[in-house]
Amino acid sequence: MAKYKRQKVKHYHRSFYSREMRVKRGIGIAVLVVAVLAAAWFAAPHVLDWATHTWYTVVKDRDLEAESASRAEAAASSAAASSAAASQAASSEPEPEEEKPLDGKAITGGSWAELDVTALTDDAAIRAAARQLKQQGADYALVTLKDAAGTVYYASGVAAAAQSITENPVDAANIAAILREEGIIPAAQLAAFTDPVSVYTDRSMGVHYDGNSLWLDNVSAAKGGKAWMNPFAASAVQYIGDLIEEVQGMGYEQVVLTGVQFPNIITRKQDFGASGGKSREGRAAQLTADIAAWQTRFAGSVTLWVSYPDALCTAATDALGTTGTSLGMENLLVTSSTELDADSRAALEQAAADAGVQHLVVHDTAAFR
Repeated sequence: MAKYKRQKVKHYHRSFYSREMRVKRGIGIAVLVVAVLAAAWFAAPHVLDWATHTWYTVVKDRDLEAESASRAEAAASSAAASSAAASQAASSEPEPEEEKPLDGKAITGGSWAELDVTALTDDAAIRAAARQLKQQGADYALVTLKDAAGTVYYASGVAAAAQSITENPVDAANIAAILREEGIIPAAQLAAFTDPVSVYTDRSMGVHYDGNSLWLDNVSAAKGGKAWMNPFAASAVQYIGDLIEEVQGMGYEQVVLTGVQFPNIITRKQDFGASGGKSREGRAAQLTADIAAWQTRFAGSVTLWVSYPDALCTAATDALGTTGTSLGMENLLVTSSTELDADSRAALEQAAADAGVQHLVVHDTAAFR
């Protein structure tokens, strides 16, 4: 009987993956790839540094640390040099000068110019006049705010000026302000004792005759006779001082007084209220005292000038009792209708200096300086 030969059976193992398993496997592979790339990203700089360092130190035999320190030192030195150069350039540039405020009391020795106050009616007119003076090189603008006819050209608040104010007063403070803005020093001109109007407001200020009647310099007002203020009257001196104070408050730190005098005619009928009025010496002494009183009152706040025509400065007259240079004023302005020659001007300057006048300005047809 034949033996039965057992057949070998081959077993085959089949891998079976579901859809879920395939997805998980894909995700795992992706994560692994990302991890490898990240590790390479972070390791790359260090590997490159190591490779570079090895190349230069081993192969090229160079000291990289020393070279790096040298480059850093050079960069720092360059930056410091640039900073120093910039600082030096900035310091070498001239700093802009601060504009100094205009000193209204200053006596600069510069030229003067006279403005027609009746034309200074609005800002445009004032500014145009100021700029014209500046172009002409003037340092001072002389603005008449009270004239020899007794007219006051601004709205004065001084009681004795109540009847003297012009019908259309100017804004004196605004005139001064604009002149200063344009670099011009404003100077107010005030007529002192040549005032035929204010004496009717306050009769105590006038020259009298025959009791309380006002003395006129002609036989009657109808024939042109005018009243005069009395330099001996304390009320008259106070009135002029109050006007100076008023215009100073409006911006005029320079004031020019004209008409600081007695009437041109001295007669026996005049009553000055003091016996000294009958002599030249007495009149000169009184004018000197009046000027001294104003200079003392406004010392440090107003630069005060006294102005006379040249005829009153070259010889003694009844109106002053002496020459115009000899009344103790600190600052004198002399006017002349003709051009003074060199000799006349030199003689005037010498007389003023001998009398103690500190500053002299001459206004003639040639110049106002």
